[in-house]
Amino acid sequence: MDDDGGQPETALAPAGLGPLDEQAYRLLVQLARAHPADLAERMAVTRERAVTLLEALRLKGLAAIEHDDEQTYRALPPEVALGPTLLHRQASIEAARQAVAQLAEMYRTNARRHDSSQLVEVVAGGHALRERIRLLQDTARTEMLWFCKANPVAMSSAENTEEFSALDRGVRYRVIYERALLDEPGMLDSVAEGIRRGEEARMLPQLPVRLAVADGSTALCPLVPFIESGRDEPTAAVIGRSQLLDALMALFESYWDRATPVRLSADGTTGERADPARVGPDEDERYLLSLLVAGVPDKSIASQLCVSRRTVQRRVERLMALADVDTRPGLAYQAARRGWI
Repeated sequence: MDDDGGQPETALAPAGLGPLDEQAYRLLVQLARAHPADLAERMAVTRERAVTLLEALRLKGLAAIEHDDEQTYRALPPEVALGPTLLHRQASIEAARQAVAQLAEMYRTNARRHDSSQLVEVVAGGHALRERIRLLQDTARTEMLWFCKANPVAMSSAENTEEFSALDRGVRYRVIYERALLDEPGMLDSVAEGIRRGEEARMLPQLPVRLAVADGSTALCPLVPFIESGRDEPTAAVIGRSQLLDALMALFESYWDRATPVRLSADGTTGERADPARVGPDEDERYLLSLLVAGVPDKSIASQLCVSRRTVQRRVERLMALADVDTRPGLAYQAARRGWI
């Protein structure tokens, strides 16, 4: 509601315009130039009210008086006057959302301290689970840990835009991907984008559970495999500070130590580079090695590098020659020993 007769908010209300202000500005834009009398007639208001509205638009930077006729007003572009106001309000709304998320997490943390039954909270339903995953990342301040298994049940990597916002705030992301996940359409590109934004990514053939941990204080972990639960929606446990959380973090660290790092080329290109005199692989080949050691099939590697499967095989053969081995397991061992991955 506003001061123009208690009418409901309209489209430009977030930019600080009441219904009559907006109506007057729309008419002025339509007419390009207008006298107060023109506006009064079209809006069915008095001339004095029309002057008041036009002056309000002028003060907001939405209208100007013609130099050759002080009774004529012309419309000015809205983005110059209203753009900064909208950006400021958008920033204020985002700050308020962050504050609500932090207060919600503080409330849950305090509840757990005073009531041991609150140490584990059950979240049921895909929508509720997605919102909790988003909240977990919105409130993270230092680090997020992830086990990303194949066949997501609540949110795909492409939908997880909260990660990029958290990375921009300086939150560290350590993510272990299950190998089968990379065979899903678009996943290699999604992983590559995360790494470019600052994510530390590793891969393993299999992961024991799905898991997300924020700041070493809150974990989210499914209770029963979705396909085995017999429910229409997934369920998960939100776990606060406890020995159970300590065990989950220790589990993550043990798998992190065994996982293979995923590397990208420094310049984002994937063209052929064949210089036999090099003493080690280039960045593209290091990326290929990281995928190879993690067990990613040649076909998927070729798709990610935008080359043929035969090209991948030639590069692997060159790397084996460089490492002075004649098997892929031998190449994996030498790559790890020489620090190529």
